[in-house]
Amino acid sequence: MGTAVTDGTSFALHKHQMDDVVRFVSGTGPLFLRLYQQEVARAIIASVRERRGLSFVVLFPRQSGKNELQAQIEAYLLLALSPTPAELVKVSPTWRPQSLNAMRRLERVLSDSIFARERWVKESGHIYRIGRARLTFLSGAAASHIVGATANTLLECDEAQEVLISKWDKEIAPMAASTNATRVFWGTAWTSRSLLARELRLARQAEQEDGLQRAFVLTADRVGLEVPPYQDFVAGQVARLGRSHPMVRTQFYSEEIDAQGGMFHPQRLALMQGSHPPQAGPRSGACYALALDVAGEDESARSGLEALAHTGRDATALTVFEIDLSGLADPLIARPAYRTVCRQAWVGVKHTALYASLRAAVELWQPRSLVVDATGVGAGLASFLAKAYPQVIPFVFTAATKSKLGWDFLSIVETGRYKDYAANPDDPAASLARQFWRQAEFCQYEIVEGPQKIMRWGVPEGSRDPATGEPVHDDLLISAALCAALDEQPWGLAHSAIVQAADPLRERGEWF
Repeated sequence: MGTAVTDGTSFALHKHQMDDVVRFVSGTGPLFLRLYQQEVARAIIASVRERRGLSFVVLFPRQSGKNELQAQIEAYLLLALSPTPAELVKVSPTWRPQSLNAMRRLERVLSDSIFARERWVKESGHIYRIGRARLTFLSGAAASHIVGATANTLLECDEAQEVLISKWDKEIAPMAASTNATRVFWGTAWTSRSLLARELRLARQAEQEDGLQRAFVLTADRVGLEVPPYQDFVAGQVARLGRSHPMVRTQFYSEEIDAQGGMFHPQRLALMQGSHPPQAGPRSGACYALALDVAGEDESARSGLEALAHTGRDATALTVFEIDLSGLADPLIARPAYRTVCRQAWVGVKHTALYASLRAAVELWQPRSLVVDATGVGAGLASFLAKAYPQVIPFVFTAATKSKLGWDFLSIVETGRYKDYAANPDDPAASLARQFWRQAEFCQYEIVEGPQKIMRWGVPEGSRDPATGEPVHDDLLISAALCAALDEQPWGLAHSAIVQAADPLRERGEWF
């Protein structure tokens, strides 16, 4: 690759810096590459320099320096390839904010470089040029129109787990075809059916054939070896969400998850099982909360055990939680635990009659909070209860709110903060408990493709227990999961304020 500086000392200095991307970063600006970044940068640059046409996959945990590394590589290539008609293309899942953020990051790196700051120009709002080398930023969103761009030197896909495979194969991949340009798929692990996951499998297969490393998969433990504050930060995330939570596994440990399957596998079910008995009423001095999932109504009212005999329809389900506030003292958790102590179910009860039953439950348990499903037919009931009790928290189900509820409930389960009661077989509470566990076992999830990480979850319509032939719903399970809405409440008694945490990957002017 050529250089553009030709005068004496400047030429020698410039050539020394441009001979190695690591020296370029440390010698032309205030930053430096960490060891785990160096091997990635050198591998990509070598493929470009030697025109190998390799396809790399780089999985970094969140906030471990992936985007900064991209910008440094891009700035280096623009400067090094400036005498040649080099075309580089970078695709992000969205234009705003991802492409715009990537452009701002590159501008900062170019402006900080002692060799590039006076030479780079911006064209057409999304193209950066030094000499004859150009880097074009494009959106990989499903609706974007990007056919026609050419990447004769490098084609990058940022957050590749969020770009549709069909979009990549049809419109983006051909950009590198004419010269078999080097390709880099950057991202963070997600489901096993994402573009990033597919390319990772192909990269590892190619590695076995020729021994050249193409897959760079980093975990939080590896980052923590060089950045101790990062290790502390991740430890806090694990304490809050649980090591097996899908977000921890993917975002920090680069572990893929299945795109669909059973939501509560045996290990999770075991975490949910408590040893405390059910309660018919409150204990003195204890703190309680209620959660209500609302179903429709008809003229025939059934409740409790009678509702179990009429399982063809969803039930209105009430869960009573005893709140354990001891976790608030742990700075890594700072959340309560929820012990289910009682549940009730009504099938087909008119909401006027149900309202009276719910008022009786509120008067009995004196809950600190009452989460009420305010979706559809539940809106009226939630409104009536809110007028009577200021502690009512209405919850409206949408695709986004139910997804968040599911993710949040999993974090509660994974950290051992949800425990269900253990009832003797002859205890009346055991019947509803068996129905709850059956619903949990039948619950399925599916993660929708796209950057929003929307999770659909619940018991599939028409599910039946193969042992009994009875329909299986998810009303009791949804009611229990509504405890996740309680996590948003200010349970602590002390004054609270939002404090902006320090970036664990920035210290002493360094970036990682």
